[in-house]
Amino acid sequence: MKSKNVREVALNLILRIDQSGGFSHLMIHHAIESEAVSRKDAALLTEIVYGSLERKLTLQYDLSRFIKQKKRTEPWVESLLLLSIYQMRYLNQVPTYAIINEAVTIAKKRGHKGIASFVNGVLRQADRKGKVDFSKIENKIERLAIETSHPQWLVERWVDQYGYERTYEMCMTNVDKKPLYLRVNRLKAQPKEVISLLAEEGVEAVLSSQANYGIMVRNGNVLQTPVIEAGLATIQDLSSLLASDFTEVKSGMTVLDSCSAPGGKATAMAEAMDNTGDIYAYDLHKNKTKLIKQNAKRLGLTNLHVSQADARHLQDKHDAESFDRILVDAPCSGLGIIRSKPDIKYSKTEADINNLSHIQFDILNGLAPLVKKGGKLIYSTCTVDRLENNDVIKRFLQENPQFVLDPSFTNEVKEKAWTDVLLTDEGLQIFPQSFNSDGFFVTRLMKLDEKNGE
Repeated sequence: MKSKNVREVALNLILRIDQSGGFSHLMIHHAIESEAVSRKDAALLTEIVYGSLERKLTLQYDLSRFIKQKKRTEPWVESLLLLSIYQMRYLNQVPTYAIINEAVTIAKKRGHKGIASFVNGVLRQADRKGKVDFSKIENKIERLAIETSHPQWLVERWVDQYGYERTYEMCMTNVDKKPLYLRVNRLKAQPKEVISLLAEEGVEAVLSSQANYGIMVRNGNVLQTPVIEAGLATIQDLSSLLASDFTEVKSGMTVLDSCSAPGGKATAMAEAMDNTGDIYAYDLHKNKTKLIKQNAKRLGLTNLHVSQADARHLQDKHDAESFDRILVDAPCSGLGIIRSKPDIKYSKTEADINNLSHIQFDILNGLAPLVKKGGKLIYSTCTVDRLENNDVIKRFLQENPQFVLDPSFTNEVKEKAWTDVLLTDEGLQIFPQSFNSDGFFVTRLMKLDEKNGE
């Protein structure tokens, strides 16, 4: 694929993501396959699309210096300018003159001579004027929002919940690249074995200091190795792996994973249970249950029972007090995984967060009767919003006095002596900057045995 076509594919992708609201990572993967993009060009395509989305508000602020406020530009022209300025500001491998020439060529092809001249003029101004001096923005919250490309309402919300310093670190981390993590399948290999195998394939990886079966990839493409396909490991973010570990499952247990797809936590629990016992894995969307089954088969797991169902109505499928453990990895705003899905921060609203908190509570409430006395209910989300995390758990505990925060959970977290996490009366908040992984909330509740109060 010629380099100019990479920019055309990137432009079309950005426009489709903006218009459809689809997940960027899925659409990029589809475009790479459907357009037969080479390995080298795929890396550049991914960088341009992710980068332009990740820095969208910053790039718009930069671009506003060169376009009169009353000047209207078509969406595709603005997107072309933004992805071009992104390359000029953040990439070094392509000379500025080449970026401008390719943008002008695309503008001529897609529009007309006048648009091409406009694009040329704007980009040459951008080159002459140089990068934005963010220090000139007096309001520090507005400055942080623009510099890190987060909607201002979201920055204000986080500052209100966690203070400015923690919010600053979170926003800055969200525009940094996130390392790739793997979970080693303990039924087939040990972490050091997998690290050695990856090294033979030219991939540099190291043991995670937070998770026993976690590996952090420093360099190389694991998908070009046999490790994943052979079921020796699974791509799973460190924070998600830690949430799986906190389920405290044991061999022979009966476990429910109520919102399971794509199955990362379900398969992690199945491995931790030595492929014994029973794990019932459900997801609201039938097509997503196929992913769980595929992952289980690849990993050689036979103790998963996968079906489609609404987590709020699983009492229709199972008797009361059937499960030793129930995991609720609840549908959420996803504001902890902005680095993986940068478009999330532009599409979510406060109303979305409020609506999701009600769904989350309904799921917990509906599943509570299915937990055995003395059993445990684990709640996790990939968001950093207190309304979806702390407030949901606080309300649940108030309305379900037979449940308490598991004291062993609190002790377990304290013993790890992690820094830059937040342990509260409701659970553990992991921030993107905590371990250079996803933002995640996890808590473990215990159902009291009414006979002895334990």
